[in-house]
Amino acid sequence: MENEKTGSHKILYILLSVLIAVSFWIYVDEFGHNGSARLVEQEVTDIPIEYINAEGLVERDLMLLPESTSDLIDLTLEGPRRAVIALDRSNIRVTANLASVNSSGTQTIGLDIAFTDPNRDFSDVQVKKQSLTRAMIHISKLTSKQVDVRCEVVGNVAEGFLAGQLELSRDTIEIRGQNKDIVPVSYAKLTLNIGKDAENTVKQELTCQFYDENDELLDSTEILGGEAKIKATLPVYMTKEMPLEIVFHQAPGAGISNLNYNISPGSVLLSGEAAVLRGMSSIVLGEFDLLELVEKQSITAVCSIEIPEGCQNLSGETRATLDMSFKDMKTATVLPALFQIERAPQDKDVTILTETLPVSIFGRSEDVDAVSGENITVIMDLNDYKSAVGIYTVPVMLDIMADGDIGVSGTYRVQVRISERVEPPEPPSPMEHAEIVTERASALSETEE
Repeated sequence: MENEKTGSHKILYILLSVLIAVSFWIYVDEFGHNGSARLVEQEVTDIPIEYINAEGLVERDLMLLPESTSDLIDLTLEGPRRAVIALDRSNIRVTANLASVNSSGTQTIGLDIAFTDPNRDFSDVQVKKQSLTRAMIHISKLTSKQVDVRCEVVGNVAEGFLAGQLELSRDTIEIRGQNKDIVPVSYAKLTLNIGKDAENTVKQELTCQFYDENDELLDSTEILGGEAKIKATLPVYMTKEMPLEIVFHQAPGAGISNLNYNISPGSVLLSGEAAVLRGMSSIVLGEFDLLELVEKQSITAVCSIEIPEGCQNLSGETRATLDMSFKDMKTATVLPALFQIERAPQDKDVTILTETLPVSIFGRSEDVDAVSGENITVIMDLNDYKSAVGIYTVPVMLDIMADGDIGVSGTYRVQVRISERVEPPEPPSPMEHAEIVTERASALSETEE
């Protein structure tokens, strides 16, 4: 048992000795024998140079040419081992600031080197050696040119729809670049893809491609301005044949079933938003009361064709002609045979003074011929005359009891006399009657004597 404890302690001592030795070796390797940090070197090659503030060159009519020779740089870094090892290509940024460049030509510009990592401090890492201290750049004077913008439409509209006029937010564009790149450009081209069977207006923001005078596509890599967005809008409208209609107001004796009418043109072809036209079945030209046609027999009227807002009349017709006439229309005058009083005053006597009342009726010949005076009742409503006494002209209603469709022309009135009712005297009682007889007999005897 004691030997086992001794063996365990020996193993523990050995492990502890190894740990102390490793720690000492790491310390010496990191800081050296004198306790100061040991510096190491590390070479990082082919780091790209980033040119910043290049957009400011355009404002000065300059541009950085892609042939700039100083694109990569090699660095030798020095610092504590842990810091140097932690650095990699993504933490190193080499920039050349173009903000101070004001002229064209080949020139050099200083480089800035920075170590970027928000979670580490690389302040004790130094650049011991660099393959370049200044970058060589080629600056060119910009050439500008205005070119037309064209748009090619790809796809098709659905059956029953049509495309309106293409609209572009800009019809020209200014391009800038080297003379050799700008001069060959003849026009800028957009491509608007409306898809298959388009039924709605298409709106897209597009970028340009550049073509020469032979319609050959050019490389636009070095052309400035082509990245600008241009809005292209292609209205897509529904087309629909829309019937023209009149709203007729019918009356007894003047119905649509007895009407001949024609509207010319009978319809117009409209285009407009599908949401508007889908909800429409016709265009109403106006309203007409068929009673106006009874006396005139036939009418020709010209009506304006009012198109809904947002729609276009593809037919071009702005007016329509309406011709109307009755198929069979006859008028006649009939003398009513029946007069009827309604709601007469209960405590008054009413006498009708109008003896005859000629009434004009109209309708189909067959229907009119079947009406006689016995079929017409003149109705007087005296509800508003309960307190009246005297002679009054009273409006009447006409009740035509006939099988056909009969109308009445005009309005009618009759005269009535309203008088207070006089009650007759009450007859004498039998006793009073005997006394009266006796008195008359005595008077008669006296007269004879």
